[in-house]
Amino acid sequence: MKNFNDIGLQIPQVVLPQTGTDLQKWAVIACDQFTSEPQYWAEVKQLVGSAPSTLNLIFPEVYLEQPDAPQRIAAIGQTMNDYLQAGILLAHDGLIYVERSVGGITRHGVMACLDLECYDYRAGSASLIRATEGTIEDRLPPRIKIRQDAALELPHILVLIDDPQQRVMAPLTAAKNRFAPLYDFELMQGGGHLAGYALDAAAQAGVVQALRALAEPQAFAAKYEVDANQPVLLYAMGDGNHSLATAKAIWEQNKLRVGPDHPSRYALVEIENVHDQALEFEAIHRLLLGCKTDLLTVLKATFGSHFSYTQVASVDAMQQRVDGASDTRQAIGLIGGGQSFGVIEIEASAFNLPVGTLQAFLDQFLQEGGADTIDYVHGADVLKRLALQPGNAGFYLAGMHKSELFKTVILEGALPRKTFSLGQAHEKRYYMEARKIR
Repeated sequence: MKNFNDIGLQIPQVVLPQTGTDLQKWAVIACDQFTSEPQYWAEVKQLVGSAPSTLNLIFPEVYLEQPDAPQRIAAIGQTMNDYLQAGILLAHDGLIYVERSVGGITRHGVMACLDLECYDYRAGSASLIRATEGTIEDRLPPRIKIRQDAALELPHILVLIDDPQQRVMAPLTAAKNRFAPLYDFELMQGGGHLAGYALDAAAQAGVVQALRALAEPQAFAAKYEVDANQPVLLYAMGDGNHSLATAKAIWEQNKLRVGPDHPSRYALVEIENVHDQALEFEAIHRLLLGCKTDLLTVLKATFGSHFSYTQVASVDAMQQRVDGASDTRQAIGLIGGGQSFGVIEIEASAFNLPVGTLQAFLDQFLQEGGADTIDYVHGADVLKRLALQPGNAGFYLAGMHKSELFKTVILEGALPRKTFSLGQAHEKRYYMEARKIR
């Protein structure tokens, strides 16, 4: 594979399902979606049946706490080997241009490998590839167990570039009719449409040249109004940070043993432009399950005179107040928790964003036994449905503007964990391409 070390890029070899595979059954959504909705995954299993599917190559996180986790992990590894030996997966060399259409809008991406030597997810990182949110290291061990002996990686990782002039993607969109189609089909469960095209040599060279232009140090410094010695941030994590962190952890464990050219040094990702008109930042809401303590009482005790709460008539009224809040007071919606709908307002917080204030409170609340567990929920409708169930409570957060992402990470470091999501749950990346890592 061809490497471009200055931009942390490798032209990958991927494996794709052979012609004749039912791709609608093959491709399933990212494993970290619908984690509070086991019915979704039951429906996926029924749709797939006995057909070859990425469902058999991943571990949906809705099942992480079940006692059969070791057996699931072993079955995943065995199925990977079975698919490879049976010729279900065929090799393809080169970058892939991807179009994903959901709800009448299309976003654009490039499948490529990134060099894990250029990635550091720790707080304060100044690496070429950076986490945009705090990495929860406790979430890595189960992922490590799955990946460490796996023959394949299947990415739901989306990595962002800051390319307002569209120098990377626009030429590919304009020229896609000259590229060989690799797949083109409707995704299951309302996931929209997915198409992929093999880039020719000229298009691949254009991608490399455009990425190098974004990484040029003087242009970077001028763009973000920072010192010329400021390390370049070329790739910012969008989705799948914990999957990339898992790949990084395994690489660090093994690199002295396997050598610098081993395939596990790289991770397959989809690169997208943060300025893609179809790419929307959605807030990630919080859901407490099994509340044991009155939330408002604890909130008042924690924040004192800086805290206020206003009950409102509906979820729509709550969303309007939170989404339209001023910069001087942080607003967070509350659903359930012994109430119906209300708005929490906090002044003089130690955190810049409401999500940071809330997460710090919830971490302490859970540590003190205030609830059984927490989940991270996409979509206000799903939050409302789950939060109004007995014993639950939901916290609604407004989204951040995507144009703020790169400069915020450059100047302030990673955002609080689970700050934003790229689209809603059904818009997340579906597993399609795989790559050998052993």
